[in-house]
Amino acid sequence: MIRLAIPSIGEDDLSAVREAIASGYLVQGPRVAAFEKAMAEYIGTPHAIAVANCTCALHLALLALGIQPGDACAVTAYSWISTANVIELCGARAVFVDVEPDTFNMSPQHLAAVMEKENVKAVLPVHTFGQMADMTAIQSLCEKHSVPVIEDAACALGAALHGRQAGTWGDIGCFSFHPRKALTTGEGGLLTTADDALAGKLRALRNHGLDPASPTPDFIMPGHNYRLTEFQAAFGSTQLAKFPRILRARIEGAARYDALLQGTPLTPPARMTGAEHTFQSYVTLLPRETAPRRAELIRSARERGVEVQIGTIHMPLTTYYRQRFGCKPGDFPVTDDIAARALTLPLYEGITAEQQTQVVETVLALIV
Repeated sequence: MIRLAIPSIGEDDLSAVREAIASGYLVQGPRVAAFEKAMAEYIGTPHAIAVANCTCALHLALLALGIQPGDACAVTAYSWISTANVIELCGARAVFVDVEPDTFNMSPQHLAAVMEKENVKAVLPVHTFGQMADMTAIQSLCEKHSVPVIEDAACALGAALHGRQAGTWGDIGCFSFHPRKALTTGEGGLLTTADDALAGKLRALRNHGLDPASPTPDFIMPGHNYRLTEFQAAFGSTQLAKFPRILRARIEGAARYDALLQGTPLTPPARMTGAEHTFQSYVTLLPRETAPRRAELIRSARERGVEVQIGTIHMPLTTYYRQRFGCKPGDFPVTDDIAARALTLPLYEGITAEQQTQVVETVLALIV
């Protein structure tokens, strides 16, 4: 089976994890601090705060920005479900924004229309599949309305727009280290911010409300237990050391797919001008006439030894959001189209050119 994703795990990672576990110091200690420092330096941000996963990061970002029950928060319609769920978990209200047909990212034009109608309290753009949203336009809109921005950069470690890294554009950036990401800690997440006060609040919120600046234990707010373990941080540090190599391999693999797909019915992913795409996933578009039988195509490809998958979730059309807001097909026409046609091809550091050729030949044979 050519798997959809395989994390780049080597003996260096295993040794680091063994050493951390053997130390007996297992939760949010010096290894977490070292990992945070290294990540802050890599991303180019004053503060990096490690947490248990990216859902925790998004949740804490909203809490730190003071999002209250009933507040409207604008979020892309096309993302993993946690991007909208964290808004609801704060008692706030997810207001969906349609996406752009080429990059699959939040449409600034549709965001502008939403912000004219709604008293939006926060905007959550997603850097979908490793390509940054149009943060120049989104930031301009949010500055005009004095609205904070939370970057969902779950897929976008190493991505950049006009030379500026993901996680450094908004008030807060949120990253994931899930096994399908280029850098993994198993589960794990990270928040980035340039705001000293926000950083202090985020550090307290992730650790029961404990004041990070107090010399003795003092709890200054109700907080969560969203901490990262020492062995995950050790794992993350060794992953970060080889991350440039992993990222380079993924970009090269994406370029091979681009060449293989030329002249075929599959549409390769677009690149926005000025963007550095990291290809957390290589997501193509099926021909529209093939979309109704995508589920059958996915099953058949797996039977032939190739694991392919959908892109991500059309969040407004999931059961909860359909029932809560009455969302229906046609409300977000671009997301309707993309969500129905997206097909993710296997991509990871170790995939070979021969395997990629087999992937494309298998999928094309099932389209015809």
